[in-house]
Amino acid sequence: MAESLMSVVWDLRRVRRGGPELVAERQRTRLADLLARARADSPYYRELYRDLPERIEDVTSLPVTTKAELMSRYDDWVTDRAVSLDEVRAFVADTDRIGTLYRDRYQVVTTSGTSGHRGVFVQDDRTYAVLSGITVARASGSWLAGRDYLSMLRRGNKVAAIWAVGGHFAGYSTAQRLIRERPIRKRSIRIFSVHTPLDELVRGVGAFNPTILNGYASAISLLAREQRAGRLGLRPVLVITSAESLPPEERARIRETFSAKVRDQYACSEFMGLAHGCEHDWLHVNADWAILEPVDEEFRQVPAGQPSHTVLLTNLANRVQPIIRYDLGDSVTMGPDPCPCGNPLPAVRVQGRTSEVISFPAPDGRTVDLPPLALGTLVDSTAGVRMFQIVQTDPRRLAVRLIIQDDVDADQVWAQVQRALRGLLDSHGLTDVRVERDVEPPQRTAGGKFRTVFSAVSR
Repeated sequence: MAESLMSVVWDLRRVRRGGPELVAERQRTRLADLLARARADSPYYRELYRDLPERIEDVTSLPVTTKAELMSRYDDWVTDRAVSLDEVRAFVADTDRIGTLYRDRYQVVTTSGTSGHRGVFVQDDRTYAVLSGITVARASGSWLAGRDYLSMLRRGNKVAAIWAVGGHFAGYSTAQRLIRERPIRKRSIRIFSVHTPLDELVRGVGAFNPTILNGYASAISLLAREQRAGRLGLRPVLVITSAESLPPEERARIRETFSAKVRDQYACSEFMGLAHGCEHDWLHVNADWAILEPVDEEFRQVPAGQPSHTVLLTNLANRVQPIIRYDLGDSVTMGPDPCPCGNPLPAVRVQGRTSEVISFPAPDGRTVDLPPLALGTLVDSTAGVRMFQIVQTDPRRLAVRLIIQDDVDADQVWAQVQRALRGLLDSHGLTDVRVERDVEPPQRTAGGKFRTVFSAVSR
Protein backbone atom coordinates (compact mmCIF):
# COMPACT_ATOMS: atom_id res chain seq x y z
CA MET A 1 0.00 0.00 0.00
CA ALA A 2 1.45 3.35 -1.08
CA GLU A 3 0.15 5.01 2.07
CA SER A 4 -0.77 3.36 5.34
CA LEU A 5 -4.08 4.21 6.96
CA MET A 6 -2.34 6.01 9.81
CA SER A 7 -0.22 8.14 7.48
CA VAL A 8 -3.34 9.08 5.51
CA VAL A 9 -5.23 10.00 8.70
CA TRP A 10 -2.30 12.09 9.93
CA ASP A 11 -2.06 13.96 6.63
CA LEU A 12 -5.83 14.54 6.39
CA ARG A 13 -5.81 16.20 9.80
CA ARG A 14 -2.69 18.22 9.03
CA VAL A 15 -4.10 19.49 5.74
CA ARG A 16 -7.36 20.59 7.32
CA ARG A 17 -5.43 22.54 9.95
CA GLY A 18 -3.22 24.01 7.21
CA GLY A 19 -6.19 25.52 5.37
CA PRO A 20 -6.77 26.28 1.67
CA GLU A 21 -3.07 26.86 0.88
CA LEU A 22 -2.05 23.36 1.98
CA VAL A 23 -5.10 21.84 0.23
CA ALA A 24 -4.02 23.52 -3.02
CA GLU A 25 -0.45 22.27 -2.59
CA ARG A 26 -1.66 18.68 -2.12
CA GLN A 27 -3.88 19.02 -5.19
CA ARG A 28 -0.99 20.17 -7.38
CA THR A 29 1.35 17.44 -6.21
CA ARG A 30 -1.19 14.64 -6.52
CA LEU A 31 -2.49 15.84 -9.87
CA ALA A 32 1.03 15.85 -11.30
CA ASP A 33 1.58 12.32 -9.95
CA LEU A 34 -1.74 11.10 -11.38
CA LEU A 35 -1.12 12.59 -14.83
CA ALA A 36 2.36 11.12 -14.99
CA ARG A 37 0.98 7.68 -14.14
CA ALA A 38 -1.88 7.99 -16.62
CA ARG A 39 0.39 9.05 -19.47
CA ALA A 40 2.95 6.35 -18.75
CA ASP A 41 0.68 3.34 -18.19
CA SER A 42 -2.76 4.05 -19.72
CA PRO A 43 -2.87 3.80 -23.55
CA TYR A 44 -6.18 5.70 -23.50
CA TYR A 45 -4.78 8.73 -21.66
CA ARG A 46 -1.50 8.60 -23.57
CA GLU A 47 -3.52 8.99 -26.77
CA LEU A 48 -5.90 11.60 -25.28
CA TYR A 49 -3.04 13.80 -24.02
CA ARG A 50 -0.56 13.30 -26.89
CA ASP A 51 -0.85 16.92 -28.10
CA LEU A 52 -0.75 18.49 -24.63
CA PRO A 53 2.35 19.96 -22.93
CA GLU A 54 4.41 17.60 -20.79
CA ARG A 55 3.89 19.71 -17.66
CA ILE A 56 0.26 20.50 -16.77
CA GLU A 57 -0.67 22.30 -13.56
CA ASP A 58 -4.15 23.55 -14.45
CA VAL A 59 -6.68 20.72 -14.57
CA THR A 60 -9.04 22.86 -16.67
CA SER A 61 -6.67 22.57 -19.64
CA LEU A 62 -7.44 18.84 -19.89
CA PRO A 63 -10.24 17.31 -22.00
CA VAL A 64 -13.45 16.08 -20.40
CA THR A 65 -14.13 12.34 -20.08
CA THR A 66 -17.42 10.44 -19.74
CA LYS A 67 -18.52 7.10 -18.35
CA ALA A 68 -19.62 5.86 -21.77
CA GLU A 69 -16.28 6.75 -23.33
CA LEU A 70 -14.17 5.23 -20.57
CA MET A 71 -16.18 2.02 -20.46
CA SER A 72 -15.82 1.66 -24.25
CA ARG A 73 -12.01 1.85 -23.86
CA TYR A 74 -11.81 -0.11 -20.63
CA ASP A 75 -8.73 -2.25 -21.31
CA ASP A 76 -6.82 0.80 -22.58
CA TRP A 77 -8.05 2.97 -19.73
CA VAL A 78 -6.59 0.97 -16.80
CA THR A 79 -2.91 1.35 -15.91
CA ASP A 80 -2.48 -2.28 -14.85
CA ARG A 81 -2.26 -4.18 -18.13
CA ALA A 82 -3.40 -7.40 -16.40
CA VAL A 83 -6.85 -5.91 -15.72
CA SER A 84 -9.45 -6.59 -18.41
CA LEU A 85 -13.13 -5.78 -18.77
CA ASP A 86 -14.00 -9.42 -19.48
CA GLU A 87 -12.35 -10.51 -16.25
CA VAL A 88 -13.92 -7.71 -14.23
CA ARG A 89 -17.37 -8.49 -15.60
CA ALA A 90 -16.93 -12.16 -14.70
CA PHE A 91 -15.87 -11.10 -11.20
CA VAL A 92 -18.92 -8.90 -10.58
CA ALA A 93 -21.22 -11.59 -11.99
CA ASP A 94 -20.21 -13.82 -9.06
CA THR A 95 -22.13 -12.63 -6.00
CA ASP A 96 -20.06 -14.94 -3.76
CA ARG A 97 -17.11 -12.62 -4.39
CA ILE A 98 -18.77 -9.48 -3.02
CA GLY A 99 -16.32 -7.96 -0.54
CA THR A 100 -13.35 -9.95 -1.89
CA LEU A 101 -10.52 -8.54 -4.00
CA TYR A 102 -10.20 -8.98 -7.74
CA ARG A 103 -6.77 -10.41 -8.54
CA ASP A 104 -6.18 -10.28 -4.77
CA ARG A 105 -5.43 -6.57 -5.16
CA TYR A 106 -8.42 -4.52 -6.22
CA GLN A 107 -11.90 -3.79 -4.92
CA VAL A 108 -14.52 -3.63 -7.67
CA VAL A 109 -17.69 -1.55 -7.39
CA THR A 110 -20.50 -0.97 -9.84
CA THR A 111 -22.94 1.83 -10.46
CA SER A 112 -26.68 1.25 -10.51
CA GLY A 113 -26.86 2.20 -14.17
CA THR A 114 -29.39 5.02 -13.64
CA SER A 115 -27.49 7.27 -16.04
CA GLY A 116 -28.03 4.77 -18.86
CA HIS A 117 -24.43 3.58 -18.83
CA ARG A 118 -23.35 0.90 -16.37
CA GLY A 119 -20.02 1.62 -14.72
CA VAL A 120 -17.58 -0.90 -13.26
CA PHE A 121 -14.75 0.64 -11.27
CA VAL A 122 -11.53 -0.93 -9.99
CA GLN A 123 -10.01 0.62 -6.87
CA ASP A 124 -6.51 0.08 -5.53
CA ASP A 125 -5.33 -0.19 -1.92
CA ARG A 126 -4.33 3.46 -1.90
CA THR A 127 -7.93 4.45 -2.62
CA TYR A 128 -9.19 2.16 0.15
CA ALA A 129 -6.74 3.73 2.63
CA VAL A 130 -7.84 7.24 1.62
CA LEU A 131 -11.56 6.43 1.90
CA SER A 132 -11.04 4.77 5.30
CA GLY A 133 -8.95 7.71 6.48
CA ILE A 134 -11.58 10.23 5.41
CA THR A 135 -14.20 8.34 7.43
CA VAL A 136 -11.99 8.29 10.53
CA ALA A 137 -10.32 11.69 10.37
CA ARG A 138 -12.96 13.92 8.84
CA ALA A 139 -16.49 12.54 8.62
CA SER A 140 -16.86 10.78 11.99
CA GLY A 141 -14.47 13.18 13.67
CA SER A 142 -16.58 16.20 12.74
CA TRP A 143 -19.95 14.55 13.31
CA LEU A 144 -19.52 12.98 16.73
CA ALA A 145 -18.55 14.55 20.05
CA GLY A 146 -17.22 12.75 23.10
CA ARG A 147 -20.68 12.39 24.64
CA ASP A 148 -21.94 10.85 21.39
CA TYR A 149 -19.27 8.16 21.51
CA LEU A 150 -20.12 7.44 25.16
CA SER A 151 -23.81 7.09 24.32
CA MET A 152 -23.00 4.73 21.47
CA LEU A 153 -20.72 2.59 23.61
CA ARG A 154 -23.37 2.26 26.32
CA ARG A 155 -25.89 1.01 23.75
CA GLY A 156 -23.59 -1.33 21.87
CA ASN A 157 -22.48 0.92 18.99
CA LYS A 158 -24.61 -0.64 16.24
CA VAL A 159 -24.85 0.60 12.64
CA ALA A 160 -27.86 -0.14 10.43
CA ALA A 161 -27.35 0.50 6.71
CA ILE A 162 -30.26 0.61 4.26
CA TRP A 163 -28.64 -0.20 0.93
CA ALA A 164 -28.95 -2.28 -2.18
CA VAL A 165 -27.59 -5.78 -1.59
CA GLY A 166 -26.75 -8.77 -3.74
CA GLY A 167 -24.38 -6.87 -6.02
CA HIS A 168 -21.00 -5.15 -5.99
CA PHE A 169 -22.59 -1.80 -5.12
CA ALA A 170 -20.18 0.60 -3.47
CA GLY A 171 -21.63 0.75 0.06
CA TYR A 172 -22.55 -2.93 0.27
CA SER A 173 -19.27 -4.16 -1.19
CA THR A 174 -17.24 -2.00 1.19
CA ALA A 175 -19.26 -3.15 4.21
CA GLN A 176 -18.79 -6.78 3.22
CA ARG A 177 -15.05 -6.20 2.88
CA LEU A 178 -14.93 -4.71 6.38
CA ILE A 179 -16.80 -7.70 7.78
CA ARG A 180 -14.54 -10.19 5.98
CA GLU A 181 -11.44 -8.46 7.29
CA ARG A 182 -12.79 -8.32 10.87
CA PRO A 183 -15.66 -10.81 11.38
CA ILE A 184 -16.40 -9.28 14.80
CA ARG A 185 -17.93 -6.33 12.92
CA LYS A 186 -20.76 -8.62 11.79
CA ARG A 187 -22.41 -8.14 15.19
CA SER A 188 -22.25 -4.34 15.02
CA ILE A 189 -23.07 -3.75 11.35
CA ARG A 190 -26.44 -4.85 9.96
CA ILE A 191 -27.24 -4.26 6.31
CA PHE A 192 -30.91 -4.12 5.35
CA SER A 193 -31.97 -4.43 1.75
CA VAL A 194 -33.86 -1.48 0.32
CA HIS A 195 -35.90 -4.02 -1.63
CA THR A 196 -37.43 -5.26 1.64
CA PRO A 197 -41.16 -4.47 1.99
CA LEU A 198 -41.59 -1.41 4.17
CA ASP A 199 -43.41 -3.13 7.03
CA GLU A 200 -40.74 -5.83 7.21
CA LEU A 201 -37.98 -3.21 7.06
CA VAL A 202 -39.56 -1.31 9.94
CA ARG A 203 -39.69 -4.46 12.08
CA GLY A 204 -36.09 -5.41 11.31
CA VAL A 205 -34.53 -2.01 11.88
CA GLY A 206 -36.63 -1.47 14.99
CA ALA A 207 -35.54 -4.76 16.50
CA PHE A 208 -31.86 -4.02 15.77
CA ASN A 209 -32.19 -0.54 17.38
CA PRO A 210 -29.09 1.06 15.82
CA THR A 211 -27.11 3.95 17.27
CA ILE A 212 -26.18 5.02 13.72
CA LEU A 213 -28.77 4.87 10.94
CA ASN A 214 -27.22 5.06 7.48
CA GLY A 215 -28.78 4.71 4.05
CA TYR A 216 -30.14 6.15 0.85
CA ALA A 217 -31.87 9.43 1.56
CA SER A 218 -35.22 8.18 0.26
CA ALA A 219 -35.08 5.11 2.51
CA ILE A 220 -34.24 7.23 5.56
CA SER A 221 -37.09 9.57 4.68
CA LEU A 222 -39.51 6.64 4.56
CA LEU A 223 -38.33 5.36 7.94
CA ALA A 224 -38.75 8.85 9.40
CA ARG A 225 -42.33 8.85 8.15
CA GLU A 226 -42.92 5.50 9.85
CA GLN A 227 -41.37 6.86 13.06
CA ARG A 228 -43.72 9.86 13.01
CA ALA A 229 -46.65 7.50 12.53
CA GLY A 230 -45.65 5.58 15.67
CA ARG A 231 -44.64 2.39 13.85
CA LEU A 232 -40.92 2.75 14.65
CA GLY A 233 -39.22 3.69 17.89
CA LEU A 234 -35.60 4.44 17.06
CA ARG A 235 -33.24 6.60 19.12
CA PRO A 236 -30.16 6.97 16.89
CA VAL A 237 -27.27 9.21 17.85
CA LEU A 238 -26.49 9.92 14.20
CA VAL A 239 -28.43 9.63 10.94
CA ILE A 240 -26.41 9.57 7.70
CA THR A 241 -28.07 10.09 4.33
CA SER A 242 -26.48 9.53 0.93
CA ALA A 243 -26.98 8.87 -2.79
CA GLU A 244 -29.97 11.19 -3.27
CA SER A 245 -30.70 14.85 -2.63
CA LEU A 246 -33.16 15.93 0.05
CA PRO A 247 -34.88 19.31 0.22
CA PRO A 248 -33.93 21.28 3.36
CA GLU A 249 -37.41 20.96 4.85
CA GLU A 250 -37.27 17.15 4.63
CA ARG A 251 -33.83 17.05 6.24
CA ALA A 252 -35.22 19.21 9.07
CA ARG A 253 -38.17 16.82 9.47
CA ILE A 254 -35.82 13.84 9.73
CA ARG A 255 -33.71 15.67 12.32
CA GLU A 256 -36.79 16.53 14.38
CA THR A 257 -38.31 13.07 14.01
CA PHE A 258 -35.29 11.16 15.31
CA SER A 259 -34.00 13.89 17.67
CA ALA A 260 -30.56 13.13 16.29
CA LYS A 261 -27.77 14.68 14.30
CA VAL A 262 -28.46 14.30 10.56
CA ARG A 263 -25.50 14.49 8.21
CA ASP A 264 -25.24 13.93 4.49
CA GLN A 265 -22.52 12.21 2.49
CA TYR A 266 -21.70 13.07 -1.10
CA ALA A 267 -20.40 9.85 -2.58
CA CYS A 268 -20.35 8.00 -5.87
CA SER A 269 -18.85 4.79 -7.16
CA GLU A 270 -16.17 6.85 -8.89
CA PHE A 271 -15.02 8.24 -5.50
CA MET A 272 -16.91 7.31 -2.36
CA GLY A 273 -15.30 9.96 -0.16
CA LEU A 274 -16.19 13.11 -2.07
CA ALA A 275 -17.67 15.21 0.73
CA HIS A 276 -19.29 15.06 4.15
CA GLY A 277 -21.98 17.30 5.59
CA CYS A 278 -21.83 19.73 8.47
CA GLU A 279 -24.45 21.12 10.84
CA HIS A 280 -25.21 23.94 8.39
CA ASP A 281 -26.13 21.41 5.67
CA TRP A 282 -23.12 22.18 3.49
CA LEU A 283 -21.02 19.34 2.09
CA HIS A 284 -17.28 19.83 2.56
CA VAL A 285 -15.26 18.46 -0.33
CA ASN A 286 -12.13 16.47 0.48
CA ALA A 287 -10.32 18.67 -2.01
CA ASP A 288 -6.86 17.35 -1.17
CA TRP A 289 -7.92 14.01 -2.71
CA ALA A 290 -10.58 15.06 -5.23
CA ILE A 291 -11.11 18.02 -7.55
CA LEU A 292 -14.70 19.07 -8.26
CA GLU A 293 -15.40 21.60 -11.02
CA PRO A 294 -18.93 23.00 -11.28
CA VAL A 295 -19.42 23.79 -14.99
CA ASP A 296 -22.09 24.87 -17.48
CA GLU A 297 -23.28 23.06 -20.61
CA GLU A 298 -20.05 24.01 -22.42
CA PHE A 299 -17.89 22.81 -19.49
CA ARG A 300 -17.00 26.36 -18.51
CA GLN A 301 -16.51 27.16 -14.83
CA VAL A 302 -19.64 28.32 -12.98
CA PRO A 303 -19.15 31.07 -10.36
CA ALA A 304 -19.62 30.24 -6.69
CA GLY A 305 -23.21 30.66 -5.56
CA GLN A 306 -24.69 29.58 -8.90
CA PRO A 307 -25.94 26.05 -9.65
CA SER A 308 -23.93 24.19 -12.27
CA HIS A 309 -25.21 22.22 -15.22
CA THR A 310 -22.91 19.35 -14.27
CA VAL A 311 -19.74 18.79 -12.27
CA LEU A 312 -16.39 17.32 -13.31
CA LEU A 313 -14.56 14.95 -10.96
CA THR A 314 -10.85 14.22 -10.78
CA ASN A 315 -10.06 11.40 -8.34
CA LEU A 316 -6.52 12.00 -7.03
CA ALA A 317 -6.34 8.72 -5.11
CA ASN A 318 -7.00 5.95 -7.64
CA ARG A 319 -4.05 5.33 -9.95
CA VAL A 320 -5.07 1.96 -11.38
CA GLN A 321 -8.10 3.47 -13.15
CA PRO A 322 -7.53 7.23 -13.47
CA ILE A 323 -10.69 9.35 -13.36
CA ILE A 324 -9.75 12.79 -14.68
CA ARG A 325 -12.22 15.60 -15.49
CA TYR A 326 -15.01 13.05 -15.52
CA ASP A 327 -18.56 14.27 -16.18
CA LEU A 328 -20.36 13.16 -13.03
CA GLY A 329 -23.77 14.54 -14.04
CA ASP A 330 -24.69 16.27 -10.77
CA SER A 331 -25.78 19.87 -10.48
CA VAL A 332 -23.93 21.50 -7.58
CA THR A 333 -23.57 24.96 -6.09
CA MET A 334 -20.23 25.98 -4.62
CA GLY A 335 -20.47 27.98 -1.41
CA PRO A 336 -19.62 31.65 -2.06
CA ASP A 337 -18.47 32.35 1.51
CA PRO A 338 -16.58 30.50 4.24
CA CYS A 339 -18.84 28.01 5.99
CA PRO A 340 -20.09 29.10 9.43
CA CYS A 341 -19.00 25.71 10.83
CA GLY A 342 -15.35 26.76 10.44
CA ASN A 343 -14.33 23.89 8.15
CA PRO A 344 -11.85 25.35 5.61
CA LEU A 345 -12.54 22.70 2.98
CA PRO A 346 -14.65 23.87 -0.01
CA ALA A 347 -18.40 23.66 0.59
CA VAL A 348 -21.02 22.58 -1.95
CA ARG A 349 -24.69 21.73 -2.11
CA VAL A 350 -25.96 19.11 -4.52
CA GLN A 351 -29.17 19.74 -6.43
CA GLY A 352 -29.22 16.31 -8.10
CA ARG A 353 -28.88 14.78 -11.51
CA THR A 354 -29.53 17.10 -14.42
CA SER A 355 -31.17 14.16 -16.23
CA GLU A 356 -33.99 14.16 -13.65
CA VAL A 357 -35.59 17.31 -15.04
CA ILE A 358 -38.95 16.36 -16.57
CA SER A 359 -39.57 17.89 -20.01
CA PHE A 360 -43.01 18.25 -21.60
CA PRO A 361 -44.06 19.47 -25.07
CA ALA A 362 -46.57 22.29 -24.67
CA PRO A 363 -49.50 22.77 -27.10
CA ASP A 364 -47.91 25.99 -28.41
CA GLY A 365 -44.70 24.17 -29.41
CA ARG A 366 -42.60 25.16 -26.39
CA THR A 367 -40.74 22.69 -24.20
CA VAL A 368 -41.58 23.07 -20.52
CA ASP A 369 -39.11 21.71 -17.94
CA LEU A 370 -40.27 20.97 -14.41
CA PRO A 371 -37.97 20.04 -11.52
CA PRO A 372 -38.94 16.75 -9.88
CA LEU A 373 -39.63 18.42 -6.54
CA ALA A 374 -42.25 20.66 -8.14
CA LEU A 375 -44.27 17.51 -8.78
CA GLY A 376 -43.19 15.37 -5.83
CA THR A 377 -43.87 17.86 -3.06
CA LEU A 378 -47.52 18.11 -4.12
CA VAL A 379 -48.02 14.38 -3.67
CA ASP A 380 -45.86 14.13 -0.57
CA SER A 381 -47.94 16.77 1.18
CA THR A 382 -51.22 14.97 0.44
CA ALA A 383 -52.66 13.40 3.60
CA GLY A 384 -52.99 9.63 3.41
CA VAL A 385 -50.09 9.00 1.00
CA ARG A 386 -47.61 6.53 2.48
CA MET A 387 -45.36 6.13 -0.54
CA PHE A 388 -45.45 7.46 -4.07
CA GLN A 389 -43.66 7.55 -7.39
CA ILE A 390 -44.32 9.68 -10.46
CA VAL A 391 -43.10 8.39 -13.83
CA GLN A 392 -43.31 10.16 -17.17
CA THR A 393 -44.13 7.19 -19.39
CA ASP A 394 -44.54 9.20 -22.59
CA PRO A 395 -44.12 12.94 -23.32
CA ARG A 396 -47.76 13.67 -22.44
CA ARG A 397 -48.47 11.17 -19.66
CA LEU A 398 -47.62 10.99 -15.98
CA ALA A 399 -48.20 7.68 -14.22
CA VAL A 400 -48.63 7.99 -10.46
CA ARG A 401 -47.84 4.98 -8.27
CA LEU A 402 -49.25 5.16 -4.77
CA ILE A 403 -49.22 3.25 -1.52
CA ILE A 404 -52.03 4.70 0.57
CA GLN A 405 -52.55 4.31 4.29
CA ASP A 406 -55.04 1.60 5.26
CA ASP A 407 -57.24 3.87 7.38
CA VAL A 408 -58.14 6.43 4.70
CA ASP A 409 -60.36 6.53 1.61
CA ALA A 410 -58.03 5.60 -1.27
CA ASP A 411 -60.26 7.11 -3.93
CA GLN A 412 -60.43 10.40 -2.08
CA VAL A 413 -56.63 10.52 -1.67
CA TRP A 414 -56.13 9.81 -5.36
CA ALA A 415 -58.60 12.56 -6.28
CA GLN A 416 -56.61 15.05 -4.19
CA VAL A 417 -53.31 13.96 -5.77
CA GLN A 418 -54.73 14.17 -9.28
CA ARG A 419 -56.24 17.59 -8.60
CA ALA A 420 -52.96 18.98 -7.24
CA LEU A 421 -50.89 17.72 -10.16
CA ARG A 422 -53.50 18.84 -12.65
CA GLY A 423 -53.41 22.35 -11.22
CA LEU A 424 -49.59 22.54 -11.50
CA LEU A 425 -49.55 21.29 -15.08
CA ASP A 426 -52.35 23.59 -16.17
CA SER A 427 -50.59 26.57 -14.62
CA HIS A 428 -47.62 25.82 -16.91
CA GLY A 429 -49.79 25.52 -19.99
CA LEU A 430 -49.53 21.71 -20.10
CA THR A 431 -53.25 21.17 -20.47
CA ASP A 432 -52.88 18.05 -22.63
CA VAL A 433 -50.62 16.10 -20.25
CA ARG A 434 -52.59 13.22 -18.73
CA VAL A 435 -52.29 12.30 -15.05
CA GLU A 436 -53.23 8.67 -14.49
CA ARG A 437 -52.95 6.26 -11.62
CA ASP A 438 -50.67 3.27 -12.28
CA VAL A 439 -51.67 -0.14 -10.95
CA GLU A 440 -48.00 -0.91 -10.23
CA PRO A 441 -46.53 -0.01 -6.82
CA PRO A 442 -43.44 2.23 -6.60
CA GLN A 443 -40.33 0.54 -8.00
CA ARG A 444 -36.63 0.83 -7.19
CA THR A 445 -33.79 0.88 -9.69
CA ALA A 446 -31.56 -2.18 -10.17
CA GLY A 447 -29.09 -0.56 -7.79
CA GLY A 448 -31.74 -0.15 -5.11
CA LYS A 449 -32.17 3.61 -5.27
CA PHE A 450 -35.69 4.94 -5.04
CA ARG A 451 -36.43 7.76 -7.47
CA THR A 452 -39.65 9.48 -6.54
CA VAL A 453 -39.96 11.42 -9.79
CA PHE A 454 -38.32 10.52 -13.08
CA SER A 455 -38.83 10.23 -16.81
CA ALA A 456 -38.79 6.91 -18.63
CA VAL A 457 -38.97 8.70 -22.01
CA SER A 458 -35.89 8.29 -24.25
CA ARG A 459 -34.22 11.59 -25.11
